[in-house]
Amino acid sequence: MLRSLYAGISGMKVNQVKLDVIGNNIANVGTTAFKSSRVRFQDMVSQSMSEALAPGTNQGGVNARQVGLGVQVAGIDTLVGQGMMQPTSRNLDVAMDGEGYLVVGKGSLPATNAGGVALSANSTVNTANGMNLSYTRDGALTLDNSGNLLNSDGLRVLGYPISDTTASSVISIEYTVANTPPKLTYVNADSNTLKAGSNLVPLVIPNEIITTGTTTSRITTFSIEKDGVIKAILADGKVAVLGQIAMASFKNPAGLSKVGGNTYTSTSNSGAAVVRSGTGTPTATDNSKGYGDMLSGMLEMSNVDLAEQFTDMIVAQRAFQASGKAITTGDEILQEIIGLKR
Repeated sequence: MLRSLYAGISGMKVNQVKLDVIGNNIANVGTTAFKSSRVRFQDMVSQSMSEALAPGTNQGGVNARQVGLGVQVAGIDTLVGQGMMQPTSRNLDVAMDGEGYLVVGKGSLPATNAGGVALSANSTVNTANGMNLSYTRDGALTLDNSGNLLNSDGLRVLGYPISDTTASSVISIEYTVANTPPKLTYVNADSNTLKAGSNLVPLVIPNEIITTGTTTSRITTFSIEKDGVIKAILADGKVAVLGQIAMASFKNPAGLSKVGGNTYTSTSNSGAAVVRSGTGTPTATDNSKGYGDMLSGMLEMSNVDLAEQFTDMIVAQRAFQASGKAITTGDEILQEIIGLKR
């Protein structure tokens, strides 16, 4: 059979894959924080008609004669460039301006803060303690009837509990009983001696918090600061800190695996998640300057460029048609060969 038939088939296959990727990109042009993909091609192995010859005494060298056998997909890359920011004026919407992903998890609530997601000395996840972790840049957060801070699919948003080192027994968010909402105690947000805990725990924004051992105060409103610290204004006018939203980064974010719901999981090629240091971390071990800011009241838009996608669609369509034409031309040649016996 003619080699051109199989080369044409391979061309149709890869351009169909390219059209599939383009179609998915266009479909997600309005998806929050969506990262578009691209397809790269590479040639298949070539069949050698004759080998290369070195120059001799009487004649010069001769190049190898090779016939290509088609094309194949070299890779499908995720383009992790940042999308534009869309103001929403909603205090539960956050956008990452720069490097970083929110850390979300599915699993039982810890019995204590020590039972949360444990971090190693280099800020990577040491032990998840039963929490199934994933990562997202979709900052359209929600609350449930217990005040748990969640993403759109109900995954818990993880972060640091905050304590005041001048009153170390007071922790902003503290789990005391397994699978029950934690207690939140007043920690002065204006203190200069705030320090984040060592583990990540599910964050909560309740209706009220404990101000002394016997009284509570209602939360009237709250805000998310650029470093992820959640501050609440109480009915008595005090400002309390409720915790700090964690942020993770990866050596190769394009290596993350998309698992749906605008979430990703780490892979062997993405590298381990490196979590941003919490507030109050000593300068020698603080890595927070390598991360972007959280912008409250905004959402990151899709980074799909429609003009680019439509242009790529035209190119893929024409390449698909050209590959099909190569097949029909090869078929006509075969008909001529078969007709020689008549």
